[in-house]
Amino acid sequence: RRSHPLAEGKSVIEGIKLERERLSNLKSTADKVIDTSNYNVHQLKDAIYKYFSEASSLKKMTINLLSFGFKYGLPYDADLTMDVRFLPNPYFIEELKNLTGENTEVSNYVLKRSETKKFIKKFSDLIHFLVPLYEKEGRVYLTIAIGCTGGKHRSVAIINELAKSLDKEKYAVSIRHRDIEAS
Repeated sequence: RRSHPLAEGKSVIEGIKLERERLSNLKSTADKVIDTSNYNVHQLKDAIYKYFSEASSLKKMTINLLSFGFKYGLPYDADLTMDVRFLPNPYFIEELKNLTGENTEVSNYVLKRSETKKFIKKFSDLIHFLVPLYEKEGRVYLTIAIGCTGGKHRSVAIINELAKSLDKEKYAVSIRHRDIEAS
C-alpha cells in the first residue's frame, strides 16, 4: 500500500479527508461527478468514455484505410492487415500496367470479378462485425491495411471500395494509398 500524497506522515484516511476538503470547491462547479470507489481502471475508462461520447457530437471512431505494397514492407501502424495478392493482377495487362487503382479501367478490372465481389462482401461483413467490438473496448481509431504486391492496383481499388461501405455519419473515414507513387 502507498501513502496518500497529502497525508504527509498521517494516515491514508486523513489524506483522503484533506483531499476532499481541497477539491470541494471544484466538485461544486463540476458538470459531472463520477464516484470511482467501486471502479477498476477498465470500468472507469468505460464510464468516462460513455459520458464524453454522449456529451459530444463527434463521430465515434476514426477508421483509417491504408493501401500498401508488400514489396515496400508491412505498415507498422496497422491494426488489421489483409493480403489481396490472391486477386488477378492488373500489372500484367499491358494497358493497365502504368495506371493505378484510382483509374476506372483498373478499378473495373479488379472489382467486377466474382472473386473480388465475394471477398469485398465477406471482408466488409467482418469489418462491420469488428468495429463495434473495438468501440466497446474504448478504441477511438482503427487502421485497416490492405496490401498487394506493389500497392498500386488491387489494394488501392479495394480500399476505395471498402470506404464506400462504411457509414460516414457514424465514423470518420480516411484513405491513404501509401505506395501508389512508388516505382
